[in-house]
Amino acid sequence: MASLVPVSDPADPRLADYVRLRDVNLRKSLEAEHGLFVAEGEKVIRRAVAAGHPVRSLLMARRWFEPLADVLDGVDAPVYVADDATMESVAGFQVHRGALASLERLPLPAVDDVVSGARRVIVCEDIVDHTNIGAIFRCAAALGVDAAVLAPRCADPLYRRSVKVSMGAVFALPYARMTDWRNGLSTLRDHGFLLLALTPAPDALPIDDVPSDDAKTGGRRALLLGSEGDGLSSRWLHEADHRVRIPMSEAALARGVDSLNVVAAAAIACYGLTR
Repeated sequence: MASLVPVSDPADPRLADYVRLRDVNLRKSLEAEHGLFVAEGEKVIRRAVAAGHPVRSLLMARRWFEPLADVLDGVDAPVYVADDATMESVAGFQVHRGALASLERLPLPAVDDVVSGARRVIVCEDIVDHTNIGAIFRCAAALGVDAAVLAPRCADPLYRRSVKVSMGAVFALPYARMTDWRNGLSTLRDHGFLLLALTPAPDALPIDDVPSDDAKTGGRRALLLGSEGDGLSSRWLHEADHRVRIPMSEAALARGVDSLNVVAAAAIACYGLTR
């Protein structure tokens, strides 16, 4: 049973896990050092706890006791109770969802372990925007992708903003992080995946026209997604089995629209990948 602890001083050292949640550099350092992440809102907290992440503490307004009563009953951790002004002062923004939880990170599996039983995988290269990573995970989880693999420089899926945007999908989609960008795709190839590099290049193959090649790959496909601005690196484009694109309409091209942002492109491509 969680223990309720009233707090009123934003400088209370017991609230250190929740300090300046919008300061990306601080949070990267603090969360890496202590092996924690912060979940915001009832639904996300529930999904994080259900995924097996141990709770370090919670910080919430009193009005959230009842909605989270069953979660609190099963948690052996302090629940810091504060008014909205105190929470805002600690977090650095108005916490509209009224509840925060600090949870422990679980060890990430190896890429081999994540992809060994998968048929459809997304592979993200240098996507550094936390909002985009969260949205991509939500799309992939919703559309039946089995797993995700991240290049070393990709944004953290467990950063608060990523978790919030994904609505907890980061807990539903298994993922791993490469330790070697240069040779990282070799693991996927060793597992028999057909590597599809998504690009807006006009000479790329329309994604619906990719040959199945099931006899060789067993239907395993990996969709490579590049960074928000530059797209995939030349190395990954070269290593892919096929460069694929989402065809733009003639009307769109006439307006100068030749591509989609990475989240929209990921959603469309994941739908095609899993059909």
